[in-house]
Amino acid sequence: MSKVQRAILSVTDKTGLVEFARELQKMGVELVSTGGTAKLVREAGIPVKDISELTGFPEMLDGRVKTLHPKVHSGILHRRANAEHRATVAQHGIPPVDMVVVNLYAFEKTAAKPGVAFEEIIENIDIGGPSMIRSAAKNFEDVAVVTSPADYAPIAEEMKSQGGAVSRETKWKLAQKAFATTAAYDSAIASTLERLSPEGTTEGKSDGFPAVLRLNYKKVMDLRYGENPHQRAAVYADNSNAGIAHGKQLQGKELSYNNLVDLQACWDLAQEFDSAAVAIIKHTNPAGCATADTLVDAYKKALETDPVSAFGGVIGVNRPIDGDTANEMAKLFVEAIASPGFDDAALQTFSAKKNLRLVQVVPAAPGPVIKNVSGGLLMQDPDVYELKESELKVVSKRPPTAEEMRALKFAWIVCKHVKSNAIVYARDGQTVGVGAGQMSRVDSAKIGAMKAVLPLKGTVAASDAFFPFPDGVEEIAKAGATAVIQPGGSVRDQAVIQAADELGLAMVLTGVRHFRH
Repeated sequence: MSKVQRAILSVTDKTGLVEFARELQKMGVELVSTGGTAKLVREAGIPVKDISELTGFPEMLDGRVKTLHPKVHSGILHRRANAEHRATVAQHGIPPVDMVVVNLYAFEKTAAKPGVAFEEIIENIDIGGPSMIRSAAKNFEDVAVVTSPADYAPIAEEMKSQGGAVSRETKWKLAQKAFATTAAYDSAIASTLERLSPEGTTEGKSDGFPAVLRLNYKKVMDLRYGENPHQRAAVYADNSNAGIAHGKQLQGKELSYNNLVDLQACWDLAQEFDSAAVAIIKHTNPAGCATADTLVDAYKKALETDPVSAFGGVIGVNRPIDGDTANEMAKLFVEAIASPGFDDAALQTFSAKKNLRLVQVVPAAPGPVIKNVSGGLLMQDPDVYELKESELKVVSKRPPTAEEMRALKFAWIVCKHVKSNAIVYARDGQTVGVGAGQMSRVDSAKIGAMKAVLPLKGTVAASDAFFPFPDGVEEIAKAGATAVIQPGGSVRDQAVIQAADELGLAMVLTGVRHFRH
């Protein structure tokens, strides 16, 4: 291994750069830098040459051209084991470059700014940076390419222990990361520009899905296994730093694949409500859900729905968990809890349950839903439709009471998160029975009633899709419910409405379906 003698520094994210540059300088590495990076290093009292001293040309065109020069790329790309290469660079007075420390213009961050000008987006397309990264990564046998501040400290330590050199294994890992970095960067540029016209607006552009789907997710961790022990699994995350994939685990056993799927389900349901809400999930279906003035009361109500199914479940809430709520939750065996936060009293209470997984989650904007099918992927918009008061249509002779209407709206929200065919029995702010995932709607109505622990008399029911026959409504009335909310749209709507009238049920149509497969 040969010692690193010369390094080019040119970074947008300057985190940790001064410290790294100081370590390199201590090891006798000559530093060459550009623009603001050179200024920062020089102000820290570290000797550094401007890139123009290496190239013999000034930075020009408002900084668009700094490192795009034969002396830069020849210094990086020439192969030290090739005698002809060495002779060529020596003939032209080109000094070797043994390390390239580069990260790129913050294109995605810039493009995401509200009201950002088209010219600013274009100017934040880095040209010289990716070129140097690719040159260095291609010639990884001789050049170390450093694209992440997270690598500064371990590389400095390795160089100290290796007499100023970087091992081939490390250079290869850095090269792999470098090509992944430029690939993700180009993908972000292509995806952003695809949405813009030549004038920099979205006018006249399709609001549909991209012609080419580009995915950029980084592996967060390997999981012990997938849904079952014979399946491998891993977690990949975007760069948003929000959502379940970026959840911060505060305690407990390693998260499993099934934990994460259930955490997403309970988190999504709890976030639907403005008041304090708790969702208890078992195998992605709600075992109980409730709202209340306080989180502890919402939890008690959610647990009342089906305490048997809640055992070994996963809980999601939309408020930071306090000590009182934690004291109640700690009485039940729970696999995992997702919350925006946990106060000190809650953490103290939960600390006695060493295996309980606590996950702190930053809310994320809902993104497209992607599922794989053989040979490809399916993509759809997330189901974030918010029902408006004006869209509710009372079709029964008896209108719902104010209390029934509040309960119907609550049940309708919960029903959206139940696997089809779905029937939810509820009171205002509390589920009473959940019938999920049946092949016929009438069976879901029967199972939802069968699962009920609390009294069904006086409840309301929600159906995620229309009733194809009156039998489902008849089962709901038999169970004791007094009002029904459903999309409508069946060819037998009139027969269903007539059955509701004959049974004394109030019926409200939404015109919106909420299948969940």
